[in-house]
Amino acid sequence: MKEMNGAEILVKCLEDLGVKHIFGYTGAAILPVFHALRQSDIEIVVNSNEQSSAFSAAGYSRSSDQVGVAVVTSGPAITNTLTSVADAFGDSIPLLVFAGQVPEHKIGTDSFQHINVKGVFGDAAKKVIQLSNDDNIEAIIKDAYYYAMSGKPGPVVIDVPLDKQQKMHEYQYMNVLRFEESYHDDRHLCEEQCEEFYQMFLNSKKPLLYLGGGLNSEAGSHAIRKFNEYFGIPSVNTLMAKGVVDARNELNLGMLGMFGTPCANMLIQENDFFFAIGVRWDDRVAEKVGFAIGTDIAYIDINPEKMHQIKIERGPKFTFIGDAATAIRDLLNYAKKHNITLDIHEWQERARSLKRSWPLDHNRESGYIQSAEVMALLATYVDGNTKITTGVGNHQMLAAQHLPMQKAKSFMTSGSFGTMGFSMPTSIGVHYANPDARVIAIDGDGSLRMNLGELHTIASLDLPVKILMLNNRSDGMVQNLQDAAYEGARTGTQRTKDVHFAEIAESFGFSYAKRINDRNDLKNAMKAFLNSEGPCFLEVCTDREEILYPKVPAGGAYKDMILGPYIKQVSAGTKD
Repeated sequence: MKEMNGAEILVKCLEDLGVKHIFGYTGAAILPVFHALRQSDIEIVVNSNEQSSAFSAAGYSRSSDQVGVAVVTSGPAITNTLTSVADAFGDSIPLLVFAGQVPEHKIGTDSFQHINVKGVFGDAAKKVIQLSNDDNIEAIIKDAYYYAMSGKPGPVVIDVPLDKQQKMHEYQYMNVLRFEESYHDDRHLCEEQCEEFYQMFLNSKKPLLYLGGGLNSEAGSHAIRKFNEYFGIPSVNTLMAKGVVDARNELNLGMLGMFGTPCANMLIQENDFFFAIGVRWDDRVAEKVGFAIGTDIAYIDINPEKMHQIKIERGPKFTFIGDAATAIRDLLNYAKKHNITLDIHEWQERARSLKRSWPLDHNRESGYIQSAEVMALLATYVDGNTKITTGVGNHQMLAAQHLPMQKAKSFMTSGSFGTMGFSMPTSIGVHYANPDARVIAIDGDGSLRMNLGELHTIASLDLPVKILMLNNRSDGMVQNLQDAAYEGARTGTQRTKDVHFAEIAESFGFSYAKRINDRNDLKNAMKAFLNSEGPCFLEVCTDREEILYPKVPAGGAYKDMILGPYIKQVSAGTKD
């Protein structure tokens, strides 16, 4: 044992857990922790605000197998962090947030910068802990780290009163493996369950895999790829599962849903066995499905609450609550042991044909650059070392439609919560977790403005993050909705002044900063942007009137998908 103050114990715990970076913003109520970090090898990344700090920490988690850590002060720092914590909660992202607090005896008073942390985060975090002077800091922190990753992952917020940081305590050097093992999930499919699954599976002629974020890990991706090397089942994926299987695979038809790819939204209308793995049945996907054709459903997920809900709403014939990767490995092992095969040659060819016949397209006659053509161009540069983050809006959906991600944890976006301002701070965390990767932050002008200060963070730290901004001088997705629902009354979605964001980036010290508005400059600018070193910023001025296609209208089904004027069927023998 060794005597330390609470702040030093907090830092020592993070060291024992293998934490290399934390993201934060200092203030009076968290100063002891920042002071203790001076004696540590843990690197402190200071963002422009607390929301960005937690986004960066979550980006660290989203793109690695580690838990990102954010450290913020009290009061407004806590409310600033709420959005990022709620965002991580919605997407099941593990996160550890340490929040400073007034001394314990002032909690519940009107003390300066005091707020009820449990009240703020109660419905937006997996767990909220308020430390008191009698608590074992070491045990709580080490347990919280693994609890954040366990089961359905999520953010854990630990509120640390100032006097708790200053008070002396004994550090016991508890082995972290003790805490990790306490959350080990050893649930497996038994022989009877596997037999039940394959009785359904072998009756199908048109099975379809629906892959979700529960597979978005190295283990999950490896398991489903091995499973499908054996069976060759056509697949579609959620937004959160981009990269789980290689998008270049001819049997992967891409994203399903309101703004899904044409072939994915077509193929789901024909399947007779829908195998959903690690998905939360987002309303932008599930409300379009209906399953009126009597499709059999199998569902694997780790969240008992979601399983209960889906059993009521969808009536799946096969279910399993547990780790998706483990369950998929169990099913594959059973198939190999019992020589189970499936002859679905015609269905496979149907999937390949749809993917070839219905490529994405855009207005090629417009005098303005189309956001879709920028994404189509960027797609030609995506490789296995590319990590993408996006903001929220049309550019997000275009990136999801076009970019052929090849690996798990390579596409980071705000799915459930749809948080604008997500892309730039998240890209910072992605870089620190993957220092050798090419990190590209894609954003729109509306989303980028919300955390504009991260331009300063990226430039001041000289981070090799590449920011691709699509500037249509409007909130394009909301504008599209206004045009459809409010007879074109565009209230609050357009910007009258054209701001040159590339000049702002240049003033912060970006090594490459360029703005283009001529289609003839696009290819050369993209190439220079991707090949330049250090912080890079490319602003592409795009068509304000561009409409995102395809789309399934609100209240509609997949059969009601609107392809728009530019997406057309091509010869099945022509590659897209």
